[in-house]
Amino acid sequence: MTSSHNSRYGGIISMIRMVTKHKSPVFQTDDARWAAVVARNAAADGVFYYAVKTTRVYCRPSCASRRARRENVFFYLSCNAAEHAGYRPCKRCRPDGPSIEDARVAAVEKACRLIERADTTPNLDRMAAAAGISRFHFHRVFKQLTGVTPKAYATAYRAGRVRAALAGGVAVTEAIYRAGFNSNGRFYANASAMLGMTPTRFRAGGVGERIRFGVGECSLGSILVAATERGICAISLGDDPDRLLRALQDNFPHAELVGGDAKFERWMAQVIGFVEAPQPTFDLQLDVRGTAFQQRVWQALCEIPPGSTVSYSDIAKRMGAPQAARAVARVCASNVIAVAIPCHRVVRRDGGLSGYRWGVERKQALLAKERK
Repeated sequence: MTSSHNSRYGGIISMIRMVTKHKSPVFQTDDARWAAVVARNAAADGVFYYAVKTTRVYCRPSCASRRARRENVFFYLSCNAAEHAGYRPCKRCRPDGPSIEDARVAAVEKACRLIERADTTPNLDRMAAAAGISRFHFHRVFKQLTGVTPKAYATAYRAGRVRAALAGGVAVTEAIYRAGFNSNGRFYANASAMLGMTPTRFRAGGVGERIRFGVGECSLGSILVAATERGICAISLGDDPDRLLRALQDNFPHAELVGGDAKFERWMAQVIGFVEAPQPTFDLQLDVRGTAFQQRVWQALCEIPPGSTVSYSDIAKRMGAPQAARAVARVCASNVIAVAIPCHRVVRRDGGLSGYRWGVERKQALLAKERK
């Protein structure tokens, strides 16, 4: 399994490491550190430690022990510094060992590795036992850190293995069993959602897939709309119509790209109308393709009211994965259906527009249209 493949279909482990290693830079004064201790702020764990001169014990900022008096508290940037000053580690929060957050991350990483190496998807009890925590707690922690359930992660990971095998020319049945699906019937029941088309068509690089498309102009520049039999699969914005079309061809190298018929032209007119005069809902059917986590993010985006903005952190919290803000940002960046999946309504925590696949100026223009 290549790293790029794992990033595309799982990406969970690297995402967990990224979001949990981020530490807030605001604990640089004693007042800020004391505020973190009072709040038992886990974000400060590992950034500094506090020691209590009356007990000669030092702790993590998030320690649940009884709060000491401020005049008895001193701060240190490392365990060694605290111990050199004559303090011993707290037996409750164990500051000289792995943090609670690190232990949770390690447990989820271990479960992910178990899923990836097993011939068939392990059940929840087995994964929890491997992680060394209870079944209920494991399920909650896994979803909190990754944004998806263990079952959804396993399904997405195995679907990724099928995609890689099919792209490499492996026979459909062999690819299904290699990926760990117990029966091809179970896989075929959800194949279109996982692959965006039938396994046979996917293996052939889109051969037999008929994609209608059209290129037009709107107030934001050139616009390309494409649709399969299942619904709209791409809405792209740009300055160069030819470049938009080449990008569509790269995504479906062997599909049959055809100009739109009368029905499709009505769809395209609706899309352009939606760009020019945004409505609360987008009425056309979409053909959305992605992992379980990506689809959850895209669904959350569609629930943002027009003219409103939320942060990547807000989306992560709504999904029950508050630490996955950076992963949410990456999913927004991978969205290929502009406007209908409104990733333009997501901004940085400070309100800044951040990046946008089709240009920050277009993001700003779309928000301005919606606010009118």
